[in-house]
This record gives sequence, structure tokens and C-alpha cells, in this order.
Amino acid sequence: MFAVATINDSFIRAAKGEGGRVKPVWYMRQAGRSQPEYRALKEKYSLFEITHDPELCAYVTRLPVEQYGNDAAILYKDIMTPIPALGVDVEIKAGVGPVIEQPVRTMDDVERLHQLEPEAHVDYVLETIRLLRTQLQVPLITFAGAPFTLASYMVEGGPSKNYEQTKTMMYGNPKTWTLLMDKLADMTITYTKAQIAAGAQAIQIFDSWVGALSAPDYRFFVKPAMEKIFTALRPEGVPLIMFGVGARHLLAEWDELPLDVIGLDWRTSVTEARDLGITKALQGNLDPAILHAPWEVIEKRAKQILDETKDDPAFIFNLGHGVTPSVQPETLKRLTSFIHEYSAGQ
Repeated sequence: MFAVATINDSFIRAAKGEGGRVKPVWYMRQAGRSQPEYRALKEKYSLFEITHDPELCAYVTRLPVEQYGNDAAILYKDIMTPIPALGVDVEIKAGVGPVIEQPVRTMDDVERLHQLEPEAHVDYVLETIRLLRTQLQVPLITFAGAPFTLASYMVEGGPSKNYEQTKTMMYGNPKTWTLLMDKLADMTITYTKAQIAAGAQAIQIFDSWVGALSAPDYRFFVKPAMEKIFTALRPEGVPLIMFGVGARHLLAEWDELPLDVIGLDWRTSVTEARDLGITKALQGNLDPAILHAPWEVIEKRAKQILDETKDDPAFIFNLGHGVTPSVQPETLKRLTSFIHEYSAGQ
């Protein structure tokens, strides 16, 4: 089906718990952000225009793999990409994030949400995936936002610190909340299955803000939707990754889900996660802020993570969250080389 087969499969093997001598590495938000080539593009094109142009989007996605030597690519797009197809107008405002002028807050609002039709609504995403599979020699990761995180934007109307409107619906209108979770779960399944059919080789679900919930609330209000998503995707046969920020208290809940890899932020070490009984493959978890420190500090912290995981075949090196715009590309290139070289010599 694809003109070029993946040659470097170290990421896939580690996700399956079959890692080899060299630890694989990729970085969240590695595409764009800090790269001068990307910033030059952003002077001419908006995020919307880049993601709707498969050639441009594929270029942005490939760039970090070509520049840093990473072991996986992650598709350049936004977690809110499919939301307009549901009938919700979203504007990505620079320095703010997704903004929704008419939030979803009532049962009528939820019942009015449309169904996603991938080939009609996000055909440009699928075409970019197909194009990348002819260009890449590393696995292509694509992704989706998890129902809670998507709902938090849709209900709040934008980014939030306290999620007051979201929790008001969750606690005060559980029927409305449950329907919203169910509809977003169905959308996520449809969206990710279409990406896999187009050639995606792994799926990461970003529940970026779910750490705002307690474990009991997560278990009752959110986990059923996540069970539904991962159970539906399990037969697709690609690695499934879960990631959230500030979610140490949810790791045991995630470990029970039918997924392959749990992403750790910088607050929880790999050793701590294993001591908590986490059995899934792990991904993480260098603090992105450390990338602004002197190289000696970066190397010391990376070495600590690699020493922790040298005998763990189910580990993928990553950051504890995304690359920030001020990180120097040369730092990421040097870090990638160090990870490969140091782990090979362990």
C-alpha cells in the first residue's frame, strides 16, 4: 500500500516491550515550535493553512526526524482539529489556545453535536498521513484529544485553570456529561480508526488536563469513555499511548486500560511508576524546562533516566510534556545523539 516501508522500528518494539540495545526517542511537540524553518512558514501561513496543505504539513512533520535523528514522527496538527465537524466553532488564538465563542453547556447543546465523517471533514489529515508513509523511514504517530480534555475546552469556552464550568456539568448534570463523554468517545474512535486506515502506525491519546480530577471522579466520570475508546482500537494492532499532565494519581487507572504505553510527566520517575505496580511500557519524562539549562545539566538528567531504564525493554525516551518554542534545535539534536550513544554503551 505504501511506497516506503518503515526501516527503523525501535519505537514500535519498545512500545511492545521488545526494546533493543538502543533506547528509542521522540519528543512531544517536536514538529514546529522551536524550529526556524517552521517559524518562517508561520510568517506566511496559519496553523489552519499548514494543516490543510498535506505537502506543507508533511514537511513540518518530517523536519525534526531529519534534523534530530528521532525514532518516530508525530503528525503536526491540533487536538481540536475534528471539533468543528461536530458543529462547534473553534479559533486557535496565538498565546491563548483554543477559544470557543459558544460553549457546550446544556443537554440541547450536546444533543445537537454532529457526527464526524473523516473522509469529508478531515480528508486533509488522512492525505497527509498517506503522503508521510511514502516519505518516512520511522514510524508515524498520530493522535487525538481525550474526551475530558476536549470537553474541558468545549464547556469552558477555552483554556481554564479550575475547570469550574466543566465540573459543574460533571457533578450537577451527570446525564448531560455522560452523553457528552459518549459522543466524544465515538468521535475519537472514528477519527483514530480513519488515521490508522490511512497509515498511522501508533496512536497517542492526549488527556492533557485530566490531572485536575481525583482518582474516584476519573474512575466514575471519565474512565468508561476511555475503556470504550481503547477497547475499540485494540483490534487495530497499533501501539496505543496514554498521556496526561499531573496525573500520577491516575497511573494505576491507566494501567488497567487496554493500551500499550503510559506517558509520564516529569513529576514521576520511571522507577516510581514501576514501584507503583505499573506494568505497561513507559514513555518520558525529561522536564522540558531542563532543555534551557547548560548541556552538563541536560546530560546528567538524561543519563539518570537512561540508567533507570537500562534493563527495561519497554521504555521510550521523551519529554515530560512538549517542546517549548524557545528550545534550541541544536539542543534536541545533541540530546537525541546522546540518548542513542549512551544507551548503546550501557
